[in-house]
Amino acid sequence: MSNTHLDRAKILTEALPYIQRYNGKIVVVNCGGVAMDAELRDAVATDITMLRLVGIKVVLVHGIGPEVKQALAQSGRELVQKEGVYQIGPEAMEILQEVLCGKVNKSLVATLNKLGSKSIGLCGIDGGLMTARAAEGCTGELVRVDSTILETFLAQDYTPVVAAVAQGADGGETVYSVSANLTAARLAVALKAEKLIHLVESTKLLRDPAAPEAPIPELGLSQVPAMIRSGVIPPEMALKANCSVEAVRSGVRSATLLDGSVPHAILLELLSDEGIGTMLTH
Repeated sequence: MSNTHLDRAKILTEALPYIQRYNGKIVVVNCGGVAMDAELRDAVATDITMLRLVGIKVVLVHGIGPEVKQALAQSGRELVQKEGVYQIGPEAMEILQEVLCGKVNKSLVATLNKLGSKSIGLCGIDGGLMTARAAEGCTGELVRVDSTILETFLAQDYTPVVAAVAQGADGGETVYSVSANLTAARLAVALKAEKLIHLVESTKLLRDPAAPEAPIPELGLSQVPAMIRSGVIPPEMALKANCSVEAVRSGVRSATLLDGSVPHAILLELLSDEGIGTMLTH
């Protein structure tokens, strides 16, 4: 038997204990607004399909990405961020809802279905999934999550794909843009997920100043505030880190900040001995 065959066998056997650990469990993946070309999107969809086939339930959350930014720019509107949250006005919200809940969501669903997943697209207004109150303009503060609709679809072996918008708490017709980071964290808690994964751009991975060539492999929750203050966790990553801390403190076993530019990063993180991101845990 060649070394190549042995290497392949080793990879498969290495995955076995992780498949056993996560079988029947829920993993929430937040691809946020990470820029993904067709090849990378296919890799993420392949990973999620593979996890489903070995009995791992996945919920995919997505937020404002390049497609939304491009559509807004073409209409003469520019997105402004405040403490990691995009500020959205009423006219921009119409465009965002059309692109995020329509084009982007359905594209992700189609890619997953093409690979064999039984996927369904949702946004926060479906089934009363998410409720928000106004924070500024049409940017909302997430105040309530009802995961019933997700639990129903997961029980039927669907892979839900959730766009980060929410119904207004006043019961009116206003729809709010909400943070995909917080959405993923709150859904992970509500679903009693085993793991929360945030896909991030490689330039935003948390790196040890003493060894910047590699990401910090693991952080305790108590370390996060000091690392934000010192700048090891940069401002643009602080919200993801804080949402991860909230999720783990609320019952999710662990959260990982993962390089979304690495093909099949999700499989490498979940089903191999060598993780490639920063895991936050107790």
